[in-house]
Amino acid sequence: MKKLVFVGAGSMAEAMISGIGASGLLPGKQIWATNKQDADRLRILEQRFGITTTYDLGQLFENADAIVLAMKPKDAAIAMEEIKHYLTEGMLVISVLAGVAIEAIEAAAEKSLAVTRAMPNTSAAIGKSATALAVNSHVSDAQRKLVQELFNTIGLTTFVEEYQLDAVTGLSGSGPAYIYYLVEAMEKSAAEIGLEKQTAKQLIIQTLLGAAEMLTQSDKEPAQLRFEVTSPGGTTEAGIKVLEQNGVQSAFVSCIKEATAQSKKLGALLGNELSAVKRPL
Repeated sequence: MKKLVFVGAGSMAEAMISGIGASGLLPGKQIWATNKQDADRLRILEQRFGITTTYDLGQLFENADAIVLAMKPKDAAIAMEEIKHYLTEGMLVISVLAGVAIEAIEAAAEKSLAVTRAMPNTSAAIGKSATALAVNSHVSDAQRKLVQELFNTIGLTTFVEEYQLDAVTGLSGSGPAYIYYLVEAMEKSAAEIGLEKQTAKQLIIQTLLGAAEMLTQSDKEPAQLRFEVTSPGGTTEAGIKVLEQNGVQSAFVSCIKEATAQSKKLGALLGNELSAVKRPL
């Protein structure tokens, strides 16, 4: 790949640019970016990563191999109207717009395109994203390999069917927030039982890291790992009973289902916005 273009220069674009550069997959001079109007933000990215930025769309898209749609979802309709004439069937279009269907992107572009939808999460900022990818039939094997290489620079990737992306959004897209919410509760309980804040934070973080590593390395199911920690009449059993009495597991299931449903709703709204943009040309 000779040229990668980012339309949108927010936190996810920066995470990807940083990961791609750090991995050596692509040098900064081959990465271009633009945004709606924040020139200061573009200058920061230029200085930090050595990329090229411009508001000249002709120059931006010239000889581009892949385009990353990384603008805010609310700006997608207007942005697509502005860039659609520069998109060609030979380009790979990569969308990180939550909820926006491939069909809606092609409709907004008014042409058939090779499109990949990606659902990373905010852990991309530290190279630990869990990213799901879905491609349409126009994406070649080489482009499929390329997009996986790009997102491997910010974490783990897996391919799914497009209809599964709403579920991915509810599970891993929003997932970091669920973990932070859990940590908030653990910190609050630590304060109430007399632990100093910094000590509690260190213990909580290491506990999470250790549990995650156990899940990674062990071939046992989570339930089995839990049973092995839960001695009859012991402290863990006492705590688990309280969680069960308060329906915590059911609440998490409902939480992820509701987030998935909301992703579908937002996707439908964004798709309608893309379709509703007036196209006078």
